[in-house]
Amino acid sequence: MSKNNDPGKFYLGLCMAGAVSAGAYTAGVIDYLLEALEKWEVKKTAQKNGEEQGIPGHHVEVPVIGGASAGGMTSVITAASLNHPHTPVNEPDPDNPLADIPGNILYHSWVDLTGEDMFTQMLGVSDIKSADVKSGLNSEFIKKVAERVIMEPTKDWRKPPAYFSNTLKVFTTLTNLQGFEYDVAFNADTTTKHNPYYMEIHNDFACFEMTDKSIEGPNKGWMPLNFPNRVNIDIAMNAAMATGAFPVGLVSRELSRDPMYVNHNPWLEVTEHNPVCKKKPYVSLNVDGGMLNNEPFDKVRELIDQITGMTDETGNQDYTKFKSTVVMIAPFPSSKPAIISKSEKLLHVIGLTLSAMISQMRAKPDEFKQALEKKCAGQFLIAPSRINNSIDKSGKPIQGEKAIACGALGGFSGFLSKKFRVHDFFLGRHNCKIFLRDYFTIPGDALKENPIFSQGYEGCDTSKFKSQIDNSYQIIPLFEEPAFFDFPAFKLSPDGNWPVLEKKEITKFCWPLMFRIHKLLMNIAELSFWSKIWLWIGSVVLLSRMLAGKTLDTVEDALEEWKLLKK
Repeated sequence: MSKNNDPGKFYLGLCMAGAVSAGAYTAGVIDYLLEALEKWEVKKTAQKNGEEQGIPGHHVEVPVIGGASAGGMTSVITAASLNHPHTPVNEPDPDNPLADIPGNILYHSWVDLTGEDMFTQMLGVSDIKSADVKSGLNSEFIKKVAERVIMEPTKDWRKPPAYFSNTLKVFTTLTNLQGFEYDVAFNADTTTKHNPYYMEIHNDFACFEMTDKSIEGPNKGWMPLNFPNRVNIDIAMNAAMATGAFPVGLVSRELSRDPMYVNHNPWLEVTEHNPVCKKKPYVSLNVDGGMLNNEPFDKVRELIDQITGMTDETGNQDYTKFKSTVVMIAPFPSSKPAIISKSEKLLHVIGLTLSAMISQMRAKPDEFKQALEKKCAGQFLIAPSRINNSIDKSGKPIQGEKAIACGALGGFSGFLSKKFRVHDFFLGRHNCKIFLRDYFTIPGDALKENPIFSQGYEGCDTSKFKSQIDNSYQIIPLFEEPAFFDFPAFKLSPDGNWPVLEKKEITKFCWPLMFRIHKLLMNIAELSFWSKIWLWIGSVVLLSRMLAGKTLDTVEDALEEWKLLKK
């Protein structure tokens, strides 16, 4: 059992799935989670001082945060937020719901970004040089946000709160385009007897351990991270940008690391005598980490098991015994696969092939088998859910990607309007409240048998912390009045909370889109003088206009499907 394991402590691992602009939803979830943990900590302190009574006394600690793509970026942003006071955002300014809120790192990073109209910035051409096209969209804003959050010094430093481990592990997934070369020796009928068989693995991880101590050596692949002393924060910033580098759409990113952290990472290491990288520094070129591993809950689970010394065999899926769990935040929860068309047309098959490759690369058969068991105390899920009678008269909840405004266009719709990001941030907060109140619970009979919770709730009026849907009790107790759980009332459109755009708000992108397409075509490769002349004529007269029109048609169709476009 790990020496860090505390028998009176419950460990909570956080996993954040990829989301593109729907990182605004994940940010909202984390914003409320931090608020709930902080309020509970204040209540427990007051109870020790004799100012409160009846406060549950068990302790919940977060030792691991891991994520992919936008989830990986939010993991690093969350870590960066722990060293100074967190001011939650309960609701937007009623007079100006689109106002910036720089005092909250999560909101400022995902909702404010660098302006309300992000798509115009992403269609700018300042990033395109002669014969040097790096991405379909201008990605310069990403570095501006990352530097603002991570690199800029601040004066209000504090120690991380007690509900986070003082050796918090933070990691992001990466898709390493070079990959790691492995030489698998086979016996062969050759003069050398052993014939090498080369393989490459492209699944990579950037792993950090937050600490205020000086750590020498490889530290089992975990890079020390200290924001106040600026230790490895540049690497953390680059890792955050690398995991969110959506292929083709956003620019790929280099990440430089000391090779010892790669060679000693147990998720990458094969043998001690066969290091995966030898040059110093080790520089990788990366695209979106979610391409290969979009929900790294298996890695979060593995780290939690190391801390508690428990596995599925010893009861980490049993409510009466479990000491930990993993909560996954997934703005785009998976749905049942649709039956494919058997058409043999080339473009159709290409699309299905890419989809099959990505699904297979992300598959985790062992974890799927475990999750299918009836007892699933070891994993919980927070996913979008909303009711909006002005949109859906049935009154039934809308769940999954259709519940978020940033869910259209594969997650890119949030860049079209800040209204979409504002909505999703507060929906994330709302969903987290309901999740902690009614679903992140332990059954009543198990509470009596599990020593962490039976002792934690001893002497408390448990009815105050009971789920409203069954006979279970909150793992993280809440102290709010019922009215607090109403979705915040703010106007994003004439219909209320659900934001909608007018068609003119989309057609305004036509000329910037045409100009960017034109610049992309003219600079995608080295061309001769006359080739450029003919391409310029073809681009201006036909290609850019046609592609821009098709793109805007696709945007409008997606927004109409999500009911985000005013009829």
